[in-house]
Amino acid sequence: MNYKEIPSPAFVLDEKLLRNNLELINHVQQEAGIEIILAFKGFAMWSAFPIVREYLKGATASSLNEARLCFEEMQTRAHLYSPVYFEHEFEELMGYSSHIVFNSFNQFQKYYGQTRNSEHAISCGIRVNPEFSDVGTDLYNPSAPGSRLGVGSKEMPEELPAGIEGIHFHVLCESDSYSLENVLKNLEEKYGKYLHQVKWVNMGGGHLMTRKGYNHQHLVELLTRFRKKYDVKVILEPGSAIAWETGVLVSTVQDIVTHSGIKTAILDVSFTAHMPDTLEMPYRPKIIGAGDPTPESKHLYRLGGGSCLAGDFMEAYDFGHELQIGEQIVFLDMIHYTMVKTTMFNGVNHPVIAIWTQNDELKVIREFGHNDFKNRLS
Repeated sequence: MNYKEIPSPAFVLDEKLLRNNLELINHVQQEAGIEIILAFKGFAMWSAFPIVREYLKGATASSLNEARLCFEEMQTRAHLYSPVYFEHEFEELMGYSSHIVFNSFNQFQKYYGQTRNSEHAISCGIRVNPEFSDVGTDLYNPSAPGSRLGVGSKEMPEELPAGIEGIHFHVLCESDSYSLENVLKNLEEKYGKYLHQVKWVNMGGGHLMTRKGYNHQHLVELLTRFRKKYDVKVILEPGSAIAWETGVLVSTVQDIVTHSGIKTAILDVSFTAHMPDTLEMPYRPKIIGAGDPTPESKHLYRLGGGSCLAGDFMEAYDFGHELQIGEQIVFLDMIHYTMVKTTMFNGVNHPVIAIWTQNDELKVIREFGHNDFKNRLS
C-alpha cells in the first residue's frame, strides 16, 4: 500500500489481504464440511461484499437494517438472531431471512406462527447459553452470570417445541479452537439430548481462525467429529476473522501540544468517534513505526483525537524521532469491528472509506460531509 496516495483520514481495506483470509476460511469450511457465514456486526463494508461472495454464500444479521443489507448486497437471505423482535418489523424481517433464531421461548411462541405463513421456507432455532466461556471481559462475555442472551440449561423444557430445527450459541471472542473445544464439552453436558433433536447447530462467532498460530487442523477435526456425532449441519459466523489485519486507518498530525512535560500529537481522527473499541475494550492499537515506551525512549507522544472529549487520546508511543505537523500516523488492523462502530460524535467528520485493490490501485468508495452528520439528527 502506498500511503502517500491515500487521503487523510481514511479507512483503507487491502483487497489482497482480505482475499487471503477468505481463502483460508473457505478451506476450513470445505475440509470440515460446514458452512461459514459473514457476521455483519464485525464487518459490514458492503462495497467489499462482491469479493466476500466469491468465498462465502451466507451472512448473519441482528436487526432489520442488517437483514435488508444482507438481502440487497450479499444477495442472500440472512441467518437472523436478535435478543428481541418487534411486531411492526417482523413481517418485513421474514422477507429477508432464511433462518430465525429466537432468544427465548416466549419470542418463539409469539412469532413462530407467522414464520409458517411465509412465502418461503424459514428454519427456526433457539439460542442457548452453554454457561461457559473463557472470555475475560464481561462486556464481551455472553456467558457472564445473569446474561440476557440465550436460554439457560435449567430453563430448558424436557423436549424442544415442535418447529425448532436448530440450536445457536455464541460465547467466544477472538478465541482459538481449544476454547471452542471446551465450550462444546460443556454444551454436550448440559444440552446433549437436544442436539439429537435438531437439524443444525450454529456455533456463533469468536473463531479467530485467521490469526497467526491458529490450529486449523484441530478446528477441522473438532467440527467434523461434532457434525458426524449428531448428524447436524454446522454453521460458524466469525466476526473478526473475516477482515482480521486487512487494512488501516490513515491519519495526519495536525498540531503538537505540551502540558506538564507531556507532548500530545493532535490528529485528524478521533478515538471515541472512529476507534471506539480502543476505549471500550480497551485495547492499544498498533501503529506503523511506533512502539511502547521504554526507559530509554526519548521521543514519546500521546496521540490525541479531534473531539472535545477529555479522554479522547491514547497514552504515549515511542516514535523514535520528533514528530512533525503534517506527518502521517497509520493505525493497523482497523477494518473489523472498528468501522461498524464509528460515529460522528461532536460533529467530527468520518474518514474516507477506500479499497487498495489487488492491482495496487486506490479506489475511494465514499467521502463524507455535512449532510451525513446532519441527516443522523433531527
